[in-house]
Amino acid sequence: METRTRSDKLRINQLSEKAFQWYLGYLNTIDNRDIKSYTSYLSDDCTLQINNNPPVNGKDQITKQLTSLWTSFNRNGHELLNIYGIDSAFSSEIVNHFTLSDGKEITVNAVGYLDRNEQGLLTSVRLYADFSPLISKM
Repeated sequence: METRTRSDKLRINQLSEKAFQWYLGYLNTIDNRDIKSYTSYLSDDCTLQINNNPPVNGKDQITKQLTSLWTSFNRNGHELLNIYGIDSAFSSEIVNHFTLSDGKEITVNAVGYLDRNEQGLLTSVRLYADFSPLISKM
C-alpha cells in the first residue's frame, strides 16, 4: 500500500508514539480506500458523523457511506498539522488533498474528533470539513 499521509508540517502531536503510528495506519487505509482494513479500526458499534449530517451507526452503515464517498474521487492524501488530546480521545487538524477523475486537484481543510475504546478500536468519529469545493467539481 502506498502512504500518502504527510507529517512534515505537524506542529503539535500529543499522542504517544504507539498511538501516532496507529493513527498513521488508520489514515493510510483511507488514503488507499481500503474499506476492509478501515473497518478493522472500528468497534462494532462505532458511530461516524460528517458535519451536520445524522450519525451513521455500525460497521455496515459506515462501510456503505464511505464506499459511496470514496467513489467521488480517484486519490486522496492527508497532511497532518496538529493532533491534540490523549491516545483514547483526540482531535486532529488536517489538510486533505483530493484528485478527481479528470485530474483536477482539490484541497479541503478538516478537523476530526476520534474516540477509542480500551481495545484501541474507534467508537466515534466526527469529521468537520467544507467539502463544497470537492462536490462542486464533481
